[in-house]
Amino acid sequence: MTKDDGAEPRVGVEPQAGVEPQTGVERQTGVEPRTGVELQTDRTAGPAFPSDPAKIEELIAQRRAHLSSTIDELAARAQPREIARRSAADMKGRFRAFVTTPDGELRTERLAAVAGAVTAVVVALVLLRRRSNR
Repeated sequence: MTKDDGAEPRVGVEPQAGVEPQTGVERQTGVEPRTGVELQTDRTAGPAFPSDPAKIEELIAQRRAHLSSTIDELAARAQPREIARRSAADMKGRFRAFVTTPDGELRTERLAAVAGAVTAVVVALVLLRRRSNR
């Protein structure tokens, strides 16, 4: 494979290109760095797979374990209790950011505005209740 043919080598695979004389299909071989498994790629066929059946089974087992852990993690994240916990933690963080500066000091102007708004609502409710009881 040359740089002029427009094909990009697979990431992490040491390319050794060649063309099979019988089929004319370009092949690329290399070693996957994470697993150390030797790979072969048909440039026309798609992803690379090891040529040894035992290594194929090993690769399948590794990918199955990874997929299983990913599914378990997604299932745990989707639990209502976990969603509620994350929401509560997010609200606590937002509240802390609202009432404190990045230095950790209280933002008294915001606290005073909130206290004033709460007081106004309570006074309005008390006055409305008194009028309706007459």
